[in-house]
This record gives sequence, structure tokens and C-alpha cells, in this order.
Amino acid sequence: MSFTHLHVHTGYSLLDGSCKIKELISRAKELNMTSLAITDHGVMYGVIDFYKEAKANGIKPILGCEVYVSPSSRFEKTAKGGDRYHHLILLAKNNTGYENLTKIVSKGFTQGFYYKPRIDFELLQEYHEGIIALSACLAGEIPKLISRGMEDEAKKVALKYKELFGKDSFYLELQDHGLPEQKHVNQTLLSIGKELDILLVATNDVHYINENDAAAHDILLCIQTAKTVSDPDRMRYEGGQFFLKSEDEMKALFPYAPEAIENTAKI
Repeated sequence: MSFTHLHVHTGYSLLDGSCKIKELISRAKELNMTSLAITDHGVMYGVIDFYKEAKANGIKPILGCEVYVSPSSRFEKTAKGGDRYHHLILLAKNNTGYENLTKIVSKGFTQGFYYKPRIDFELLQEYHEGIIALSACLAGEIPKLISRGMEDEAKKVALKYKELFGKDSFYLELQDHGLPEQKHVNQTLLSIGKELDILLVATNDVHYINENDAAAHDILLCIQTAKTVSDPDRMRYEGGQFFLKSEDEMKALFPYAPEAIENTAKI
């Protein structure tokens, strides 16, 4: 097995992820996966249940979080350049990393809460030991800058994270849910990775377990945002591709970057 899902939201990503932990682990086992990550939005409520269930089923649990990073200081309760926060995936390598991750996430609530529990670069500097970072989805800082045509700024941020976490512990994250914007971002990430010698990793932004769960998940988002299904301007995950895909499905998405698939196993 050479593919591991490293970007996974359970029901603990409240009203956003719909994966029940038992069913999620069961499906990963059906797909012959030997390891799986948990990366809920801003919280780690689910890691103990996830850890126990994964262990009981012979799957290696990778404990992480998709954190909200403030564009300035976590103490500044304002938006900067239209952004209240950026996404970033953090994964614990070892016990030290797990302890540091719990501190980072806790301080996001106690010190940085502004719409979401936010952290900042200062916290990452203090507690980065034992942690692997991935650049996240289109809501990550680097993909956002690429989407806005600010490639030079994106390179600066990528270098900053590479220098902080180390060459073997920071990855540029490729995702493909059939969204046109992702095609452009992925091509730019490939060139940035090559130019700055930064590793790539392929992920699927898992918010529900099976492909046919997309409609139910859509209703969950409506509850979260207090909108109706018929509202044209509401938040939605287009395309129905945010499920736990098989290794073959993931390989088919990234024929141009086989190393990004292999790196999931490396992590």
C-alpha cells in the first residue's frame, strides 16, 4: 500500500465533516489502507476515539489538525487583506509533536479566538518540533496567494515554512476535486516545488466517507450556515468528490506527480 489519506475531517469538524469514526476506519480497512490521518478543523476532540478505533483495526493512526492561522498576530482580532485566517495541516510525528500540537490547538482557543480558534507563526516557531506541515486546500495561505496571482509572495511563504519545519517536514499539498481553480494552483505548486526544492504530497479533502454521501453532507453545510439547499449564494463543496477515495482513484488523479502519492506513505 503506497497511499495514505492525510487530510481527513470527522464529525468533530462540527457541521462540516460527516465521517463517523467507526465507519471511517471500517471503510479505510475495506480499501486495504494501513494508515489514516485525522485532521479536524481547529480541534482535536476526536483523536482519542480515532486512535483507539484505528489501533483496534490494525490501522496506524496519524494524529493531526487543520489549524486556522491568523494572517497577523493571533492576538489581533481583525481581518488582514480580507482574510481572517488561512488553513494549514499539522501532523504529529511522535509524542513530542503530539504534545506540541495539543498546545498549539489549545492556545488557538484561549489566545487567538476570532470567529475560529486561530494560531499564528509565532506559536508555530515555539512548538514546531515533532510536527509535519502540509500547505492545505485552496483556503491555505500558499494556494490563496497563487489564486490571486501573487506567485512571488507564495514562494516567500513556502520558503518560510520549509525553513521552520525542515526540508523533510514541509510539503506542498496537491488536491483535485474537479475544481478549475485547483488545476491552476497545482501546476504552480509543481513549479514552486521544483524551484525551491520542496516536497509534494497528494491529498483528498475528505469530508464524507462514500461518494453517495455528498447530498447528506450538503444538507449538513446548510444547517451550519443557516441556509436552504435552494440558496444560490451559500457555501457548498462542488462536484461531490470530497470522499475517502481508494489508492487507485488517487493515483488516477495525479499521473503527473507520482512522487506526491509516494510521499503520503513516506509521511
